[in-house]
Amino acid sequence: MKPTPPASSPTIAANSQRLLWAGFMAILAAGVGFSIRAGILGQWAEQYGFTQTELGTITGGGLTGFGIIILLSSLIADRIGFGPLMFAAFVMHLVSAALTLATGAAYAAGGKPLAFQCLFWGMFLFAIGNGIAEAVVNPLVATLFPKNKTHYLNILHAGWPGGLIIGGLASFFMAGSAAVKPIAWQIQISLFLLPVVLYGLMMIGQRFPKSEASTSGVSYRDMLGELGLVGAAVICGLLALFFKSDLGCSPLLAGGIAAGLLLTFGMTTGFRFGHVLLAALLIVHAMVGYVELGTDSWISKITGTIMNSPANGLLLFVYTSGLMFILRFFAGPIVEKISPLGLLAVSAIFGAIGLTLLGNAEGVVMCIVAATVYGIGKTFLWPTMLAVVSEQFPKGGAITIGATGGVGMLAAGLLGGPGIGFLQDQNASDSLRKANPAVFEQYKAPKENEFLWLKTVGLDGSKVGVLEDDGKEAQRALALLEKDKAKPEAIESQKALVDWWTETASKSAADDKPLIEAAGLFGGRQALKLTALVPAAMFACYALLLVWFRMRGGYQARGMHH
Repeated sequence: MKPTPPASSPTIAANSQRLLWAGFMAILAAGVGFSIRAGILGQWAEQYGFTQTELGTITGGGLTGFGIIILLSSLIADRIGFGPLMFAAFVMHLVSAALTLATGAAYAAGGKPLAFQCLFWGMFLFAIGNGIAEAVVNPLVATLFPKNKTHYLNILHAGWPGGLIIGGLASFFMAGSAAVKPIAWQIQISLFLLPVVLYGLMMIGQRFPKSEASTSGVSYRDMLGELGLVGAAVICGLLALFFKSDLGCSPLLAGGIAAGLLLTFGMTTGFRFGHVLLAALLIVHAMVGYVELGTDSWISKITGTIMNSPANGLLLFVYTSGLMFILRFFAGPIVEKISPLGLLAVSAIFGAIGLTLLGNAEGVVMCIVAATVYGIGKTFLWPTMLAVVSEQFPKGGAITIGATGGVGMLAAGLLGGPGIGFLQDQNASDSLRKANPAVFEQYKAPKENEFLWLKTVGLDGSKVGVLEDDGKEAQRALALLEKDKAKPEAIESQKALVDWWTETASKSAADDKPLIEAAGLFGGRQALKLTALVPAAMFACYALLLVWFRMRGGYQARGMHH
């Protein structure tokens, strides 16, 4: 994989489409893997004896780790080159598959602990492969199609909903039921290998271009300078939250580490201030990550509750993913009429209206209508934001476009998923407390739930889960802990939960369950309505940017020597 001349050369023109579709397959593989994983957790639990907590550890990290890998890979993409990094992503995906598929043999040889290690590191390397690929394919496509970045970045990112469709349908048809045995999880997870092998084959013998910035002779220090202190401050703010929430650092230590990273960045760039516009775009893209990926983490569950059918919630998610997949191929003609910022502003309006409608929807038909509006709204946001950053700051090379993707992923993992979960907890608890204080006291969590500076006492997920399945999972988990001779405190805690169910909660379960379900539904609805404020704020930002650009003669892509 050798570097090539600029994108205008015949060599690149000849293989630009091939590299575009190789990148598409890489993102498709990520979507398939993420989507299909949820459908096979039950088989992992049954075959290898994992508790829900252990499954959560295996699948944890997700979007946050994805974002950090994008940031780190983007910093070295222009120095190492796109080709070697894509090869590294390919290797990570293959090793991830090998480790995951070796779980059965590992379990036979070393029991549950060795099976856990195979799955944990398999998922971890899968996330690394996805992050590296994402850090490469965005600046790669921006380099290959400098005159049509919005159009081709939308086509590239059609791979994500395409993967969600494949994974979602696989889960729906292969997961089995009470009367039908599920398809072996090894077959299901292997589906993500098909696009991996395809993008590997499509890369063989191909020459990869350098980024626009590298080709134009922009130094690495100047690329970092395009991000500048203000852009780096946005990233370091999210990293401080990561150090606090995910790594358990104290607020003072988390802030100190982030400040140290910002100081180091400043020393590296000669304390270049950077661009206020770029910092603003990073903040807006953090909102995009919150409303798109953060909402996607919950929307299938919430809509499944509204329609009283988890299967219908999954199919609705597949439907909106299909809508995104199709529409992303038509971004180019739309942008020719209303500009990238105009497309973003319209998308934000649709997103706000769609989430509001979903929060008020009753029944299947209204859920479909509302989901359609929301699906149209979120379709163009992510790839078009990447295009705007690349068009306005081409001298940043892979660094600025990678920073944008990384910020979006970090915001989704640190703010979107937890924030929407917090809103559900807060509103569900308030609803149940008003409806029946005694039931709330019985099912409330033992300690407060925190999100940023906000606090609430939510419902205890363990107790609600016991109520939903009449204690079956809790009793299974206790048996596993005792069999594995787990730590005494873990066994004691699980036994207390089982005793609570058998001796107390089961006696009033028939009366309590409708109240708990109603509170959960109310919490989900309110969370969607409040989340609609995020795209509404995004629309205000896009409107201000449109006015600002109009005052400067209208939106135009900036040249490398601007």
